[in-house]
Amino acid sequence: MALPKTLGELRAQGYRTRSVKDEMRANLLDKLRRGERVFPGIVGYDETVIPQITNAVLARHNIILLGLRGQAKSRIIRQLVNLLDEHIPVIAGSEINDDPFRPISAYGRQTVEREGEQTPVNWVEREARFVEKLATPDVTVADIIGDVDPIKAARGGHLLSDELTIHYGLLPRANRGLFAINELPDLAGKIQVGLFNIMQEGDVQIKGYPVRLPLDVMLVFSANPEDYTARGKIITPLKDRIGSEITTHYPTEVQLGVEITRQEAWVEREGVEGTLRVPDFVRELVEQIAFEARDDQRIDKRSGVSQRMPITVTESVVSNAERRALLTGEEDVVPRVSDVYAAVPSMTGKMELEYEGEQVGAAKIARDLIKRAAGEVFEGYFVGFDFGNTIRWFDSGNNLKLSDDAPADECVRLLESVPDLIDNAVVPFDFKRSDDAMLVSACEFVLEGLYAQNKISRNEEGGYTAATKARKDRRGMIYDDLTESGRYS
Repeated sequence: MALPKTLGELRAQGYRTRSVKDEMRANLLDKLRRGERVFPGIVGYDETVIPQITNAVLARHNIILLGLRGQAKSRIIRQLVNLLDEHIPVIAGSEINDDPFRPISAYGRQTVEREGEQTPVNWVEREARFVEKLATPDVTVADIIGDVDPIKAARGGHLLSDELTIHYGLLPRANRGLFAINELPDLAGKIQVGLFNIMQEGDVQIKGYPVRLPLDVMLVFSANPEDYTARGKIITPLKDRIGSEITTHYPTEVQLGVEITRQEAWVEREGVEGTLRVPDFVRELVEQIAFEARDDQRIDKRSGVSQRMPITVTESVVSNAERRALLTGEEDVVPRVSDVYAAVPSMTGKMELEYEGEQVGAAKIARDLIKRAAGEVFEGYFVGFDFGNTIRWFDSGNNLKLSDDAPADECVRLLESVPDLIDNAVVPFDFKRSDDAMLVSACEFVLEGLYAQNKISRNEEGGYTAATKARKDRRGMIYDDLTESGRYS
């Protein structure tokens, strides 16, 4: 059916306007009745954040999402758009989406008075009803609320006191839609005052002229707890007018983190001639690194460790495996633990260090996190396994160096010389003994797990040796001793 094009046609069709919050509430109720997922792609919040947001929308509250970086706050805000109607009617030419039945701007009122039932109507899609602004200290009242535009006054022949001379800011332009501000504490206090005034009383002053703007808008904010003291604060009257404060969080379980990273990381590469397979234990190892980092005393907990870290690390791990496959001419692209070490540059920029961490260095901490994470994941797969013969082989003076760029078949020949290593490595995993690429990855994982338990040692070049031999060389081992003693655990 064709959409009405005039106010008269709209009225004849029986169209009834709803407020934004009523509209979102009704659409949310419909989704819940149909059993639809309200926030598709948001993982790990099913029992915490999503029910709280659902309650806030049903209660018609303005919302603030409070959480550390990388906790999907912006993505959740943008998905709230899906709770709006597919499209709504507005007075054609209106800058602030005037309701044809109840216009609030001078332009809208005058158009209805002049055209009556023939007032032209346009239809605005839901995506166009979302306005988002990143708060920065240089944001002005004019940016958010509006300002008098002398050029508009001159071209229209209006007095500066005429409301038609106003250039509306972002908030009025979000009328009958969603207005989101990210990093709210960065917004200057006087701008925040303008926000709560229009939220509650619906009036503002632009260059001294009182203008009543009873806006119909859903306000959603985001903030990082660190910003309350580091860069600014949310003024108390504004906080009081925000209906629901919802705290986000990082994944509570490794498998939830793996699911998020699997969803977000770019691993389906074009131009890869062979088959890309990322072993589950590599995915879990990468995710466990983030969990270890969030618990590490040398990393600033106020800043957090973003979920972006395992995502970018996974992408770097796959890239290093892809590079190796191109160099060796192999068809299979299977990441190894050595590829995780090659992804250290994707970790160091994601960690804000405390003073103690700065003395050690981000790269050293990243390698230590890999070791600890490998130990955690290794225990989950190989609890109860006997690697005594493997450890004794290293203790007898043997060593093993698997080059980062070595092809899988060459690595397998080296691994075959280590007693019980291959036989034990294939047991927990679902791949054939003849699958060289997966076999090398699994054996490297076992070696890294034994290194994490300090049963063997690993040098800077990636070679594995006896743990006792490594301890004889005290140079550069002080940090490892501190780790083993539990000081950094």
